[in-house]
Amino acid sequence: MRIFKVETPKQFRQFIRFPWKIYSKNSPWVPPLISDAIDILREDRNPFWLHSKKQLFLACGDKGKVIGRIAAIIDYNYINFQNDNCGFFGFFECIDDPAAAKALFEAAKSWLNEKGVKKMMGPMNPSTNDELGFLSDGFDLAPGLMMSYTPRYYPELARKAGLKKIKELYAYDMDVAGDSRVGRLERVVSMAKKKLPTLKVRSLCKDSFDEDLKSAISIYNRAWEKNWGFVPWSDEEFSYLASKIKPLLDPDMIIIASVADAPVGMLISLPDYNQVLKKLNGSLLPFGVFKYLYYKNKIDRLRLMVMGVIKEYRHKGIEAVMYEKGLKNALKNGYKHCELSWVLDDNIMTQRTAEMMNGKIYKKYSIDRKSTRLNSSHTNLS
Repeated sequence: MRIFKVETPKQFRQFIRFPWKIYSKNSPWVPPLISDAIDILREDRNPFWLHSKKQLFLACGDKGKVIGRIAAIIDYNYINFQNDNCGFFGFFECIDDPAAAKALFEAAKSWLNEKGVKKMMGPMNPSTNDELGFLSDGFDLAPGLMMSYTPRYYPELARKAGLKKIKELYAYDMDVAGDSRVGRLERVVSMAKKKLPTLKVRSLCKDSFDEDLKSAISIYNRAWEKNWGFVPWSDEEFSYLASKIKPLLDPDMIIIASVADAPVGMLISLPDYNQVLKKLNGSLLPFGVFKYLYYKNKIDRLRLMVMGVIKEYRHKGIEAVMYEKGLKNALKNGYKHCELSWVLDDNIMTQRTAEMMNGKIYKKYSIDRKSTRLNSSHTNLS
């Protein structure tokens, strides 16, 4: 077995296509569009790499057959904002072979160590604002949009390689149409509107998308700044993400709260397009376009991926007002389930809110960490 740095177009293609060797057609894994998988890693396409660097690695066994992959990532915005000299590993995929997995982790660790980065955690694909975590519970169901899916044996491979779990993330499943939550929210909503007479809650208007985007950036960077792992989005990154998700939006499911016409909170739910991507096997060609057009009208799930209020207006009921409007719109538009993710294991307030909405944890993800200080072992790099 040897570990190779990805340096040629052929090796890059092998890196991109390797997950199809790990997951069977019957797996709950949802293949990404290959074009999207390429865009995420291309420095000339993804603005994340304006403040980050990476090195991709492949593990090869007999006759040069690829048996694993990993990326070592340095996000300087994370290091500076969190004051944490920690790099990431990401895009990890590997056969069930502890030796191969350990060699991949060692390769990433060694590269980070050479760059002066003293710790490593992940998986981050490629950052804390993207897909992250090893799935640790909930293997029988497909992941929600922009959530990861990994085999059962990955956490054990990480443990055997010396990584330790430092954080757990939860995904909640909520039955949108299953009960009378709108009625139970009415008292809190009424009280919030009395306390804040200038409070307004509205859905996204596509005609004001650019203006609402600026509001979303402001709210996100103010509302989440104290969260674990938080890194502010740059304008370029947020615009890049917006360009990706704009075609997927249901405007009724983007809720913006304002007080005295100043934006203070937002709730972003997206239709779960993984229900469509599952049918495409990574490509829209030659017949994927027709499948896309057919299955996108059958989406009956949402992923609630962003919900926050800036510090000055928390605990005033604004969250409940946004939830109520979002729930009413979801019912009106025919959605049946909603995934709330991800929620930190120590975020008790959001956990209680999810439970109040009859949400139940149905998936768990782990984040692992390790020092990059080198020991006597070494990795055979080519």
